[in-house]
Amino acid sequence: MAYDVLIVGGGPAGLSAALALGRGRKSVLLCDAGPPRNAAATHMQNFVSRDGTPPTEFRAMARAQLERYPNVEVRDARIEEIRGEHGNFNARLASGDVQARRVLLCAGMIDELPELDGFRTFWGTSVFQCPYCHGWEHRDRRFGVLASSIEMLEHALFIRGWSKDVVGFTDARYTVPPELRTHLARARLRVEERRVTGLSGDGTRLEQIELEGGASVPLDVLFVRPAQRQVPIVQALGVMLDDKGYVQVDALSQETSIPGIYAGGDLIMQFQAAVLAAASGTRAAASLNHALTVELAKSGALP
Repeated sequence: MAYDVLIVGGGPAGLSAALALGRGRKSVLLCDAGPPRNAAATHMQNFVSRDGTPPTEFRAMARAQLERYPNVEVRDARIEEIRGEHGNFNARLASGDVQARRVLLCAGMIDELPELDGFRTFWGTSVFQCPYCHGWEHRDRRFGVLASSIEMLEHALFIRGWSKDVVGFTDARYTVPPELRTHLARARLRVEERRVTGLSGDGTRLEQIELEGGASVPLDVLFVRPAQRQVPIVQALGVMLDDKGYVQVDALSQETSIPGIYAGGDLIMQFQAAVLAAASGTRAAASLNHALTVELAKSGALP
């Protein structure tokens, strides 16, 4: 049996895409493997009707809803390789090969966390990427922004909206431009330009950030935007990436540089959130479904 669509990844993007394609009467195989990128998070936020829902509960609920559609299959399986061409793709799983007319990549990204003492201990509990996801819960506490670039230090001005106590840490990576320094001072945002050596605290609760020379700055929350890379299966496919490392897609169809392979979710955009990934997955699925339906109709292959 050849599936109409093989979906790679079972997060918000992949699950939303499976729902749209299932309702579009396409045969779908969704393969999900490995821990989710937000595994350390206890709740997902800023998702209307699901604000505060634990990610594991969200995934279980979504999978349960997909069971209504007999044409949608979900497997906890890793895809080792994808080969083939438009209309005839072959995917190798540990359990055997599967065929699909189209492929939809929703595998997310891999965060490359800084090699700082204590960083992984607090990742997802006191160290975060997204203020929309965690800013409200920690509002008016002592915030820090680990700004590895001038762009990220400018981002600290935005973080200032959740707390009046914000420190931007340059980690001794660059000189702060005078104009930016003026803006930061007007926002009453402090700048610490010494090298950061580590994070410390009690259990999963951050208490301070350590600096070169033995100094420290008291903190409750640290915002970081770590570097990211594509998952191995996406890298192996060789789809074109933009200058920031995200998969390039057609603005309307979300088809990649390889005909028949589409993409949605975090792997195509820098502004990342569960609700945006879900929307992106649905949009890619709708575009893909339209193209596939018209193609099958013209060939007389629709049931």
